[in-house]
Amino acid sequence: MSYSNILEEIDDNILTITINRPQKLNALNRETIQELHEAFKEAKADDEVKVVIITGSGEKAFVAGADISEFSDFSPKEGKKLAAEGQEKLFNYVANFPKPVIAAVNGFALGGGLELAMAAHFRIASDNAKMGLPEVSLGVIPGYGGTQRLPQLVGKGRAMEMIMTAGMIDANQALQYNLVNHVVALDELQEFAEGIAGKIMKNSSVAIGAAIKAINANYEDGVNGFETEINEFGRSFGTEDFKEGTSAFLNKRKADFPGK
Repeated sequence: MSYSNILEEIDDNILTITINRPQKLNALNRETIQELHEAFKEAKADDEVKVVIITGSGEKAFVAGADISEFSDFSPKEGKKLAAEGQEKLFNYVANFPKPVIAAVNGFALGGGLELAMAAHFRIASDNAKMGLPEVSLGVIPGYGGTQRLPQLVGKGRAMEMIMTAGMIDANQALQYNLVNHVVALDELQEFAEGIAGKIMKNSSVAIGAAIKAINANYEDGVNGFETEINEFGRSFGTEDFKEGTSAFLNKRKADFPGK
């Protein structure tokens, strides 16, 4: 499928989705959010895709925020709808995606851009990356999950400070805050992300999907994460991947998981 605002490339079962609006520093508008939803939906159904890497085009920005020109005249009702639709179509969809999603954060990740990076399962940053949620400087708050995911990652106090000051932190501070897992040189970012993806793909894709579900359950209101873990653990015993993994271990050979 062809898109106006994103690029796709698949290589060795790794799908790289690049947000490609360089003239807008890859800012998210409604069309881009819809295209990203469609791309992830296709990736979910495509057995060739084992891991997704999401990044931005160019060297300046991952995503520099939402496209403010689209909603500057919205009413409260329209604003609420904007947040609800965006969370459903993209941010929550990515967070609960059954295949690993790695955000390769190149440059600015601000507002909706940081919210998208936080929706990914983990983040790798280039050494020139800068991150923040500056929404209160516009008289609004983060609306794509930022007030929920940032405290989960960096703690309540740091999240409060970052959101209240509308300030940015650099890549090394983000690493210190546990907002990102790794910081690498910009020209090494994609290769480094692919290296981690390669390690992931050596393991059972079925088990990884179950682990994503169980980990996420801990952050859902009214859901017992331990119960989800127990259920997913039990289901694992009925998979072909479990049979292959245990057989390979017992026979001292490398597992060749069928992904079923």
